[in-house]
Amino acid sequence: MQFDAEALCLQLAGQIRPHLKPSTVLIGIRTGGLWLAERLHELLGIQPSPGAIDTSFYRDDYGAKGLHAHPQRTEIPFSIENSHVILVDDVLYTGRTTRAALNEIFDFGRPACVELAVLVDRGGRELPVAARYCALTLPEPLPSTQTLQLERAADGVLDLRLIDA
Repeated sequence: MQFDAEALCLQLAGQIRPHLKPSTVLIGIRTGGLWLAERLHELLGIQPSPGAIDTSFYRDDYGAKGLHAHPQRTEIPFSIENSHVILVDDVLYTGRTTRAALNEIFDFGRPACVELAVLVDRGGRELPVAARYCALTLPEPLPSTQTLQLERAADGVLDLRLIDA
């Protein structure tokens, strides 16, 4: 299965553009979601630069799995109070990462609204989470033995790969 991540990114930007508000801010979920938020920032001209969120400590499976191998800082260098937040992730799967990100966002304040933008919805939801903006919804959920991984080359070009776990 082949994916053109750059074309999907352009498609996602086209979906978001008509709904931008002066108070729109982007927050990308590390790491793939942040790369995508940075690209959307360029394509849409949204100011300020996107924030970055790491949901490691907010995961409901933290007790069972422990800390992610490489936790990173959450950096939201702007006020989200009454902002129109677009939470950006590369792949929507179970909904647990999105739930964790929402919990963390509300620790920073109360936005006017939060919408989810994803490159791919792979199916397999465990929580009632849906993306407002989605470039590609797979017709059949992927087996749990496969994962979609967004990669960014040194020149910034995005590549989406299907990997057997």
